[in-house]
Amino acid sequence: MNIVHLPVLVREMVEMLSPVEGGTYIDATVGLGGHSEVLLEKIGHNGRVIGIDRDDEALKRAGLRLNDGRLILRKGSFSGVETIMREEGVDSADGILFDLGVSMMQLRDMERGFSFSSDDRLDMRMDKGQSFSAWDVVNTYPEKELIRILREYGEEFRAVRIVRSILNYRQKKSIDTCSELAGIIERATGRTGRTHPATKTFQALRLEVNREMEELRTALDASLRLLKKGGRLCVISYHSLEDRIVKNFIRDNARQMLVKPLTKKPLSPGQEELRLNPSSRSAKLRGAEKL
Repeated sequence: MNIVHLPVLVREMVEMLSPVEGGTYIDATVGLGGHSEVLLEKIGHNGRVIGIDRDDEALKRAGLRLNDGRLILRKGSFSGVETIMREEGVDSADGILFDLGVSMMQLRDMERGFSFSSDDRLDMRMDKGQSFSAWDVVNTYPEKELIRILREYGEEFRAVRIVRSILNYRQKKSIDTCSELAGIIERATGRTGRTHPATKTFQALRLEVNREMEELRTALDASLRLLKKGGRLCVISYHSLEDRIVKNFIRDNARQMLVKPLTKKPLSPGQEELRLNPSSRSAKLRGAEKL
């Protein structure tokens, strides 16, 4: 795939993270390395960026694209950032970045099972080495649990109708492909407007498969322990639930005088970025400085 990589909120991220020469920075969701590339430009010859990702293909592409000795790439979940840092002999960082989005590389790779139109098996695993996939959720979860996931993670008000359609279909055969599931949802809800009716369900499944909410809470707690005094945390989220977790984390730790919020409200892409990269429209950036 020839993917044009457009990292989100780059200018705002650099201003908020305020990278210094010789600093150590953690790009905890390195992806194709767009944000890391910018950080490497700012930290001088003695700085370093430690890039973490669960996706082997993303790590491979980032390494080939950037080819920089100051960039240390490690496979792992961002919730395991402390373990990875210990293994690298790093006990503290000047800044930590989390970009919680799914890359276009993952969305456009039909075999990854993120796309409505994919005729490949339901998957949605960030880490291909993980056995548990969206197929397991859709075909084995009981009604009550499926409804909870769609409501909580997808904020889907039609959750009951969608889940009952899934269960009815499951009585005849397993739901094996993305397009099969998208068709079930479209028939259950109808289609109005430009947004596909399966959007919220697919989002909820991705969050469940990859345990993204639990991962985020664990990673935020770890970031506070890893940051130096004056070190900065930046989080780019794309989902109201993710943003709420980050907002509450910063607020609660600010009350304990452990961090200082860097913005009153989250930063969003400007008109020029939206024109160049419409998929950035839901991005929100929050940050905090460790006291």
